[in-house]
Amino acid sequence: AVAVLVIACPCALGLATPAAIMAGTGVAARHGILIKDAQALEIAHRVDTLAFDKTGTLTEGQPRLALIEAVAGVDELAVLRAAAALQAQSAHPLARAVLDAARERGIEMAVAQDVQAVPGRGSQGTVQGTRLALGSLRWMNELGVPVETLAPAVAGAQARGDTVSLLACQGPSGAWSPMALLAFVDDPNPGAQAALALLRAQGLRLFMVSGDNASAARAMAARLGLRAAEGEVIAEVLPGDKAAVIAQLKQGGHVVSMIGDGVNDAPALAAADVGMAMSHAQGGSADVAMHAAGITLMRGDPALVAAALDISRRTVRKIRQNLFWAFAYNAAGI
Repeated sequence: AVAVLVIACPCALGLATPAAIMAGTGVAARHGILIKDAQALEIAHRVDTLAFDKTGTLTEGQPRLALIEAVAGVDELAVLRAAAALQAQSAHPLARAVLDAARERGIEMAVAQDVQAVPGRGSQGTVQGTRLALGSLRWMNELGVPVETLAPAVAGAQARGDTVSLLACQGPSGAWSPMALLAFVDDPNPGAQAALALLRAQGLRLFMVSGDNASAARAMAARLGLRAAEGEVIAEVLPGDKAAVIAQLKQGGHVVSMIGDGVNDAPALAAADVGMAMSHAQGGSADVAMHAAGITLMRGDPALVAAALDISRRTVRKIRQNLFWAFAYNAAGI
């Protein structure tokens, strides 16, 4: 009786899973993958759908101001000065691009009052007595800004895959009028196309989630090898709606992983079955994403996504092997 009790003691069963998870997290850490949540490591092997945030994940996340198209009678330098004033206190990547362009041209910064950030849309404030708004084309339409004069420039920028913002001013009557188009270029991450091709070859569903206009998002998707015609591009998504997109992708029993890098991605990372945060040197908003995700990729390399999934598969396989042998030699001993 004592011998049976000693042999049947579940020490081996209790060690089978933790030992494999410790080994898996150690291997992952050596490859730049930080596992914060062991449950995420156990679930990741079942992931069949990957949703990538565009900016900073599939792109380099360092946009630059490529074009200012001002309406007739508006000075380009005045546009840049006003835009820089509105963006002076913002940490958004597009705001940094505006400020960098203003510094490169040696523009003296103006001071903006009553600056308000409108999430997912842009910012507005008063510069030298004029009420200004700088933000997305969608927001300009909501404000009733007539953009017909800038339509050709907008169409050309979106066809190239540029992110488009418009600067508008408010008149004494309260009506808004356009001042200029600002087009931003963000190059694809050098390893993104190869990483996506590898994941596709493994039979995974791929999606790119972007707040950009559909035309611009499709142009970037083409450069990354994504198939917009097959629904792999989800565009014009406001930051607050990303979690709802993840919920839609989970319908039908799919196991979804969200990969993002910014504070706007945090709700979606938390809503996904497995959240993967891509860490960047700038910190700040990336830190929020890291807290919301179960797995952190310590380098801005999309190839780490495939590596994380592979480590999960190997870890689960080793857990099953450990459990099999624990049962086998306990049964034989008894």
